[in-house]
Amino acid sequence: MKDQLVLSVVFAFGVIVCIGVVIAAPKYRGAGATPAPLFDTPGSITIEHAELHRELAAATRIPGRTGQAAQRVAALLHGHFYREEEFALPPLALLRPLAQGRVSPEMRDVLAMSDRLEVELPRMLDEHKAIVAALDELERAAQANGHPEVVRFVEKLKLHAQMEEEIFYPAAILAGKFLKLQRAP
Repeated sequence: MKDQLVLSVVFAFGVIVCIGVVIAAPKYRGAGATPAPLFDTPGSITIEHAELHRELAAATRIPGRTGQAAQRVAALLHGHFYREEEFALPPLALLRPLAQGRVSPEMRDVLAMSDRLEVELPRMLDEHKAIVAALDELERAAQANGHPEVVRFVEKLKLHAQMEEEIFYPAAILAGKFLKLQRAP
């Protein structure tokens, strides 16, 4: 019992740290890290990720099967969200200026990110499959244990993943391809 308590405390601390990393990732990079990109993940997506993390953190604190299932989701989600904030979503910040016909030499800095997303897309999609499978388990546990707020969270996170697959990832890759075709002033 004591070991489980220690594990739960360590895990909860880890989730809190993960939330901070996801929120701060575009703004802070430690010594020796890749320089901060000129274009960060759009604020609306960063806010949505933070909200999803808050809801998941709350679910991990629920005792029993629901909390355990939420902890499994959190373990899968942390690295995935970090990679998204690192390279998959920052190219989306270019969509508005590109749609307005504005191209600048600095925009080419995102090409490494969009190229990396294109290469890592199969991995990102596989991670989504694993996350959705864990979410299915969380949903069953939440329904069985009477946690409708967790069921709503599961539905929200599944829709978020679908939006990434159908819109965000393709748009980020297209932003890079479009820039490659342009001659920046």
